Amino acid sequence: MQGGEETMSVFVIAEAGVNHNGSLELAKKLVDAAKDAGADCVKFQTFVSKNIVSKNAVKAEYQKQQTEPQESQQDMLKKLELSFDEFVELNEYCKSKSIEFMSTAFDFESIDFLDSLEMGTWKIPSGEITNLPYLIKVAKLNKPVILSTGMSTMEDIRSAVEIIKENGVSDLTILHCTTEYPTPFEDVNLKAMNTIREEFNVNIGYSDHTKGIEVPIAAVALGATVIEKHFTLDRNMEGPDHKASLEPNELKAMVDSIRHIELALGNGMKQPAESEKKNMAVVRKSIVAKYNIKKGEVLTEDNLTVKRPGSGISPMKWYEVIGTKAVKDFNEDEMIEL
Repeated sequence: MQGGEETMSVFVIAEAGVNHNGSLELAKKLVDAAKDAGADCVKFQTFVSKNIVSKNAVKAEYQKQQTEPQESQQDMLKKLELSFDEFVELNEYCKSKSIEFMSTAFDFESIDFLDSLEMGTWKIPSGEITNLPYLIKVAKLNKPVILSTGMSTMEDIRSAVEIIKENGVSDLTILHCTTEYPTPFEDVNLKAMNTIREEFNVNIGYSDHTKGIEVPIAAVALGATVIEKHFTLDRNMEGPDHKASLEPNELKAMVDSIRHIELALGNGMKQPAESEKKNMAVVRKSIVAKYNIKKGEVLTEDNLTVKRPGSGISPMKWYEVIGTKAVKDFNEDEMIEL
């Protein structure tokens, strides 16, 4: 990830998460799809299921709808684990494809493992924003951190930011996020992204769980420097996150649109663009003779008018021209000269 808000292009994280369904082969296909779509990074989730959820923990409603309703959250997650050895292979595969590998760690064992891979940027998920020991451990790695803020109040974010910065992180990006899959449009509250930027003076971004691609594109227009979006090879696959994910062609459309918006944002200076200068004379107007005017005749509002093209005297000089005498004979529609 590059630093510096002014020069940084939008960093697009293709969130594969657990959409590999526990298969290394599928995970590699997700890497390929992310690369083909033009994403900067493909992100997974690294965890040891027994370390992160108790045996009795129930699943979220969206998880129950997309998976076996009766199984526990731990049983569901166990099916979605990749081993550390498989992540080593996946990291190497990302290097071979020239796309950045990232994974969110959900437990201390996984943090230590991902640190051994020398992962460049660390993503703290929304569910860990109130996990003090976790925040300290990640912060002490002294790497760039991306912090998601789903389900958070400003006070939650403030507490986490203080801990992260106190423990050595200087490069921090905060993502606005709504933790619901899919997120209803009325719950997105994109303007909160800029509230976060103003409050904490950090680069901001958006982690999206809405259907479609409009909201992350709008986030870029509002100043997001990082976009994270779930994707899958097939939305109809069984698993907790597939239904709220983009398919590869949609991911590519999102990335392409983000790149277009980046270009369209420009530098903020209002002046004629190079591409439009050639049209100025065509669509602007000049002062012309309304009908034939004899040399020496006084130029008035009755014998002058304004018409295209704009290559003559500008109508902004109308009152400088009115009252002067014609320097020569002018035919109807001929541009006035002084």
